Amino acid sequence: MESIILYIVLLSTVVISVMAFKDTSLIDKLKFNPAHIENSKEWYRFFTYGFVHADYMHLGINMWVLWMFGKGIIWYFTYFFEGMVNLYFLALYVPAMIISVIPSFLKNRNNVFYNSVGASGAVSAVVYASIIIAPNSELYLFLIPFAIPAWIFGIVYLIYTIVMDKRGNSKIGHSAHLWGAIYGLVFMLIAEPQVYINFINQIFS
Repeated sequence: MESIILYIVLLSTVVISVMAFKDTSLIDKLKFNPAHIENSKEWYRFFTYGFVHADYMHLGINMWVLWMFGKGIIWYFTYFFEGMVNLYFLALYVPAMIISVIPSFLKNRNNVFYNSVGASGAVSAVVYASIIIAPNSELYLFLIPFAIPAWIFGIVYLIYTIVMDKRGNSKIGHSAHLWGAIYGLVFMLIAEPQVYINFINQIFS
């Protein structure tokens, strides 16, 4: 039986995001706001913010990337974990959503003006878990007319994310991207350590 967890995550995120586009009070209730979490103990925001997005482009990009990499992760997880594939996918996706914004929470818990939305942190975990499993898979990126190996993209994007996060003058949540990616790498190390040996073998073969 084909795993349906990816479809459930995609559909629920799209539905809730579209509802929030039409009802701004909903996005206010669900968005990640460290000050509300700190002062009102609204811990649920660590989770719910990943189901709402800034606009249709933000939603579309996140869901397209999740779909493209998520299909591969589901296939590999089915091979590695068989009947536990749904549980392992959730163990990759949901904690990444939470862990990816903990640094932002610690930094901005007294800043009432700091808000964040979107599944980028969790999506980054899926992307980097996929890169570790299949480092030589080819990626075609915007404005680049040729494919590059996934592991090269992974290194370049991590460097870019770290640099942009340190600058701190962007509306993009680079910190969430970074920590989501790190969680994805650590998750695979714990869940299936053999993939790291395969990673090295694939790169140098």
